[in-house]
Amino acid sequence: MTSDLPVVPAHLRPRDGRFGCGPSRIRERQIEALSSPLLMGTSHRQAPVRGVVSGIRRGLAELFSLPEGWTVVLGNGGTTAFWAVATASLVRRRAAHAVFGEFGQKFADETCAAPFLSPSVQVSAPAGSVAVLSGDEGAASADGPAPDVFAYPHHETSTGALSPVYRPAAPAPGDALTLVDATSIAAGADVDVSVTDAYYFAPQKCLASDGGLWIALLSPAARERARELHGAPDRWVPQFLDLQLAIQNSEKDQTLNTPAIATLVMLREQIRWMLDLGGLPAMAARSRACSDLLYRWAERSEVATPFVAEPRWRSPVVVTLDFAPQVDAARLARALRASGIVDVEPYRKLRRNQLRIATFPATDIADVEALLASIDWLLPRL
Repeated sequence: MTSDLPVVPAHLRPRDGRFGCGPSRIRERQIEALSSPLLMGTSHRQAPVRGVVSGIRRGLAELFSLPEGWTVVLGNGGTTAFWAVATASLVRRRAAHAVFGEFGQKFADETCAAPFLSPSVQVSAPAGSVAVLSGDEGAASADGPAPDVFAYPHHETSTGALSPVYRPAAPAPGDALTLVDATSIAAGADVDVSVTDAYYFAPQKCLASDGGLWIALLSPAARERARELHGAPDRWVPQFLDLQLAIQNSEKDQTLNTPAIATLVMLREQIRWMLDLGGLPAMAARSRACSDLLYRWAERSEVATPFVAEPRWRSPVVVTLDFAPQVDAARLARALRASGIVDVEPYRKLRRNQLRIATFPATDIADVEALLASIDWLLPRL
């Protein structure tokens, strides 16, 4: 029931009221691209759709300035599927994880549960801060061998905390891989992927498409590890989780199973838009301008504060704002929804009195300004 909620006057509201952290707002031009003939409802193993996949792979290679020998791999399922893929196809004996939120923990839980791996090493930090792997986790211990995979999120979607992108220093073993979960930040921040071995993500955040795919930018070392474990005699890897098969299919510009064609079409259109506007630096600037507006508002506010206290860890694409007890943030979110401003509720498992607002590259700064005007109008009326 929303009849008791005040409604923001139309002239104050954003033109586009979608501020969700995934699926994110999709631009009109992306929707229009779905009408392209001979794409929707056709085989993903034939030229028209394979041409779309080829465009995605080439576009991402350009967008991220992939080093020599790197490749773009697509697979069915989202990031959750890739955690299982990485567990089966990239972790040889043991993984080390930096955990500072819900999604980093999920990958750690996946490798911990694998019966063919030693117990994972976990370095944790409270929600709203960032944990960093030092490389000292690379030593063997009584619990198992030295980790051969180091994994951490570039960005924690649940909290809006941003990690630096780095390769853990020695004494990590020389062939250890660095895997970085970039699901909600990829294409929203400038990054040097060469310090990683797998920079992986899904398309429904900054890339403004729908779910159902994972995408991984893989180094030659990651490809070699996938080839090694594909042929390992002591490990059974289901085809769906076999990264080597995903690589082979991607080299043919297709996926193992039938993908959602609409996701591919909208993804290609978004990549083109990003490149036309100036690539990663331009996308990072768009997102940071919008998020900074929200952080500055909260810092000036008497009733709101940024949840991520340390400025260097504040996300440019997911802004989490805590509210004082006298403000019912859940009621504020309902009032915003009644006014056509949607999906600003906090991550459910945090259980905080807060709003979570996406500022992905497709977000216009004028819409963020209107969102703040709407919140300012509502606060004294709730």
